[in-house]
Amino acid sequence: MSSVSAEHATTPEALVVGAGPTGLLLAGDLAAAGVHVALVERRAQESNLTRAFAVHARTLEVLDARGRAEELLDTGTFQDTVRFFGRARIDLSRLPTRFPGVLLTPQYEIERILEKRAVEAGALILRGTEVVGLSQDAGGVDVDVRTEAGERRLRAAYAVGADGVHSRVREALGMPFPGKSVLRSVMLADVLLDTPPAALPAFDAGPAGFAFVVPFGDGWYRVIAWRRGCELPSDAPVDMADLRDLVRTVLGTDHGMRDPRWTSRFHSDERQVPHYRDGRVFLAGDAAHVHSPAGGMGMNAGIQDAANLGWKLAAVLRGRADDALLDSYHDERHPVGKLVLRLSGAIVRAALLGSPVARGLREAATVAAGALPALTHRGGLLVSGIGIDYPAPPGAHPWTGRRVPDLPLRETAGGPSRLYEALRAGSYVRVLPRAASAREDAREEAGVVTVTRADARRATLLVRPDGHVAEASGTTA
Repeated sequence: MSSVSAEHATTPEALVVGAGPTGLLLAGDLAAAGVHVALVERRAQESNLTRAFAVHARTLEVLDARGRAEELLDTGTFQDTVRFFGRARIDLSRLPTRFPGVLLTPQYEIERILEKRAVEAGALILRGTEVVGLSQDAGGVDVDVRTEAGERRLRAAYAVGADGVHSRVREALGMPFPGKSVLRSVMLADVLLDTPPAALPAFDAGPAGFAFVVPFGDGWYRVIAWRRGCELPSDAPVDMADLRDLVRTVLGTDHGMRDPRWTSRFHSDERQVPHYRDGRVFLAGDAAHVHSPAGGMGMNAGIQDAANLGWKLAAVLRGRADDALLDSYHDERHPVGKLVLRLSGAIVRAALLGSPVARGLREAATVAAGALPALTHRGGLLVSGIGIDYPAPPGAHPWTGRRVPDLPLRETAGGPSRLYEALRAGSYVRVLPRAASAREDAREEAGVVTVTRADARRATLLVRPDGHVAEASGTTA
């Protein structure tokens, strides 16, 4: 399954726990950078179940920088407008990105594509391998795992827990996970529909609760619904008659839902660890932050955690940067996790409003917001991830830390035509202005790809491997 040697299977440089989208992207990035990485996953087989469907614009950019966005786009439905609370709509078509909208596709499609990439890059994926203990010292991390063959110990220079809300890595660290439960007994069902919604995703909320319908893309639909006052435990069976009644009450029709192939319940928490790094161990994705599914930001935040951490780990492991660089992972991503908690929390609390007066105010507010393009645009920037930048150190150029859009480049024979193609090398990219001198154009730097922008703007940018500005000069963006 992988070209990694037997020696490196037991002594990887980096060990990633959890084969969800976060762990798979991280393992693929490390392997592509030449790092010997092993990924361990408790499940013996890939899951065909999914909770996440929304792939936002910034995540599509992350995948584009790895040459995988177009493949994923073919698996789902791309929407440039999102409707919620009946009449409220957010227009995403003006987002400053190559992907102005949101892709609706099941999480397992993302995992399939990212696992294929990771294996092709040389990552070793060990399924049916459960973490049962973890310790660390000044030289590395020891992870005890259990398989059908028994227990053994893996040692790595660094380890990353991307193993979800019930993270064994987080528990082994003794890391607190403060927060609270927001929603209990949310019903899930994968069904066929006789009359699919005209606009997808379909979402609304009322006195009885809320309902959400999203397509898998293969004729099946996921229905997510919550009934106000329902406190059944997560292992209670879903009553399809009750689910149909709730969806009819909230959406006006149950769309002829039938033939459920899978049903479940879950409860949703809002939690975040205080630190994303503990010595040589890092937490990412749901292991570090978890929130309601409102806004579809959870999986996206995890993938972007991985994109931030991967190049930094690779740089340290390859001796190109000091270990202190790894502290910037917490500094940059912890505030983003907190922002996602606030945004998703605001959306779900709006959906949970119970009184007629409060719901009326919500409807009026959402309609009014829709009439203010600047306000809805700002909301679209944050939810999509396009508007999230990282803080710059004192005295730095004001563009430092900003996410860079996909700039057009002056084409050369066999060279990239745009910035995100250049980022596929996994290196820093220096972007020179079109009017750069021949001397600037010809210079070479270790670990840096130099390109020339095709537009007339005069800025010179040093772009990090994750698409954010490391350094900049010039007066025109």
